[in-house]
Amino acid sequence: MLRNYLKIAHRNLVKNKAYSAINIGGLAVGMAIAMLIGLWIWDELSYNKYHQNYDRIAQVMQRGTFNGEFGAGGYMPLPLGNELRTAFRDDFTYVVMSSWTREHILAYGENKFTRTGNYLSPEAPDLFALKMRRGTRAGLKDPSSILLSESTAQALFGDVDPMGKLMKLDNKLDVKVTGVYEDLPYNTEFRDLKFIAPWMLYVSSSDWVKRAQDNAEWDNNSWQILAQIAPGANFDAVTAKIKGLRVKHVPETALFKAEVFLNPMSRWHLYTGWDKKGNLDGRIQYVWLFGIIGVFVLLLACINFMNLSTARSEKRAKEVGIRKAVGSVRSQLISQFFSESLLVVAVAFVLSLLLVLLILPLFNEVADKHIGILWTNPIFWLAGLGFSLLTGLIAGSYPALYLSSFQPVKVLKGTFRVGRFATVPRKALVIVQFTVSVTLIIGTIIVFRQIQYAKNRPVGYDRNGLITVTMNTPELHSHYNALREDLLQTGAVVDMSTSSTPTTNLNSQNGGFDWEGKDPNFKAQFGTVAVTHDFGKTVGWQFKQGRDFSRAFSTDSSGMVINETAARYMGLKDPVGKTVKWNGRPFQVVGIVNDMVMGSPFEPVYQTVFMLNYGWADVINIKLNPQQSAGESLAKIEAVFRKFNPGSPFDYKFIDQQYELKFATEERIGKLASTFAMLAVFISCLGIFGLASFVAEQRTKEIGVRKVLGATVLNLWSLLSKDFVILVAIAFGIATPIAYYYLSGWLQKYEYHTEMPWWIFAVSGAGALVITLLTVSFQSIKAALVNPVKSLRSE
Repeated sequence: MLRNYLKIAHRNLVKNKAYSAINIGGLAVGMAIAMLIGLWIWDELSYNKYHQNYDRIAQVMQRGTFNGEFGAGGYMPLPLGNELRTAFRDDFTYVVMSSWTREHILAYGENKFTRTGNYLSPEAPDLFALKMRRGTRAGLKDPSSILLSESTAQALFGDVDPMGKLMKLDNKLDVKVTGVYEDLPYNTEFRDLKFIAPWMLYVSSSDWVKRAQDNAEWDNNSWQILAQIAPGANFDAVTAKIKGLRVKHVPETALFKAEVFLNPMSRWHLYTGWDKKGNLDGRIQYVWLFGIIGVFVLLLACINFMNLSTARSEKRAKEVGIRKAVGSVRSQLISQFFSESLLVVAVAFVLSLLLVLLILPLFNEVADKHIGILWTNPIFWLAGLGFSLLTGLIAGSYPALYLSSFQPVKVLKGTFRVGRFATVPRKALVIVQFTVSVTLIIGTIIVFRQIQYAKNRPVGYDRNGLITVTMNTPELHSHYNALREDLLQTGAVVDMSTSSTPTTNLNSQNGGFDWEGKDPNFKAQFGTVAVTHDFGKTVGWQFKQGRDFSRAFSTDSSGMVINETAARYMGLKDPVGKTVKWNGRPFQVVGIVNDMVMGSPFEPVYQTVFMLNYGWADVINIKLNPQQSAGESLAKIEAVFRKFNPGSPFDYKFIDQQYELKFATEERIGKLASTFAMLAVFISCLGIFGLASFVAEQRTKEIGVRKVLGATVLNLWSLLSKDFVILVAIAFGIATPIAYYYLSGWLQKYEYHTEMPWWIFAVSGAGALVITLLTVSFQSIKAALVNPVKSLRSE
């Protein structure tokens, strides 16, 4: 019997090819989108779970209220790690000191590469649960050792066994390879950890780090601390024990109410920060957003499927009557309709898997993911098959339960009527479809408008032709003047300088500032950037008041340039010439520059001071000559760098490209949202196209009569289109307040944000209306052009 049901179902699908294609295609696209979104959410929720002790790993951080505003960060003092390791040994399995992940130069023979890595305590491989390919996790106990990722070892040594080989780190440290570990997956915070060097090597080779350790400098917050709590311990209980350590050793932090706390690894990715009220914030909002989009897109596809299934089923009333007349019982008819519905859904599910396989490479590129179909995951199959079964049962329920109840006498005599309210559910479902589609269209426009608004923000300096080179080696630190002179002589460089941070980052914030008129209870904090004399000319500073640093003024060694925000922050009407003390040392403000956007382009510029200091240099800033091609200029610059720094590769970054990366998350979300919005509209249009075809077919004789009585094509087009236009108008009226409410809340998360003018809603509504008319018009005009003789001919 089941074979017979499937054979009849197949015949019905083949007989109505257009409806079958719309039904199966629309449902398959919807299921594919939902599957992609589900895989994206799965990847987000499984972030960092590669680490075996994921549930017990945390970052040690500090939080507090700074002048009435909440703040939290992971910059920690070095002695805190030692105290946690000794005084709280029962609460922690591991306490790991860590530098910040940054680029370093690795060299072996003629092979020289720049790779990102960290200096970490010897327990780090156990904390991360690294999978060792060669050697053991204990390799870092040797203070002159290094652990390499598998890909880094392959790049440096090729097929040669790297174990025990001596290599160079940053052209100054000789280290021995004591282990090779499996590359960490893409969905972990430590995916860029291409090597690990011992913490003891970091301390012994860096005077300022050794000084901080020997002198127990609790006020120097320059490092990270990672920890794994002991079995049976919980994060809240351990936090309660350690929260007062900062105040205990640095009493003035009591004014900040600075507390030490543990931030579990489970929060690192989805909860990337806190707002000024102390509420967790981050990517979790996008997980919810895409989850909702996935549900609604799937809902759209299901609505199409159910709409067309129920609409077509009414044409099969006579079939039901004949079947009943020849002896079919109701249970057999119910089984027939359900089997047809489930067959369609099964075909759509298989097709959706094929679509996902085709789309995944492009999706991964846009979403910055490395995800694949979870073939071996039972949850994936339970979700997919469970949804398919549910959709098939719901879509098949109307024809199965309603049509099977018809009395064959009424149907076969032609006295059966569907009822005046039979179309109401279908109309309601169309309204739901376009409410979702219009909301997504409005949301997409707002997202891209917000990105463009931030991109158009004045950045306070000239990014064009500006590159940076990281100063990793002692050769670059010790030849500043000679390097600058040779670069200028090439003609490829307009100017060159160094700074403690690139213009796209603000890596250092400090307290201890005082000035005349300052409230003694106000704890001032400024971003601090050390620069050389030529920094302003290199980056194109824009002065509001005062002047730039100059070699003509020897007093500029105690000079300070501040940004506009810093001037307002200090409340000084005319700060130029005023004295600002930093930890008791006096500095004279020589100039005020326009705010430079060094942090997030969506947030206010931070109060920042710039001071002369050649010893703090971390990056070289180079302004390319605009009269020469970039390729020609870079070749000349590389030759100069190889002269002074022969043991290192010439690696550089264009600042305009680095600045663009600040928009990467929002642009990625915008691209994904716009793609889903277009596909949602496409699915909605498929449904309307199918319904318009069905309506035109139902009203064939009416159209013929109207044409005979003189109706024009325009009249008939209007007749067949107006119902759909009304439905879309209702959907627009529902979507507008929904979109406004949620998008205004999303924009408020950005302090620097755009507005939502009325025309965005008008354009979205008009767009949906035009798309609807274009979709419906094809069938309407086609039906209106049919010869009335054919329309009125009796069966």
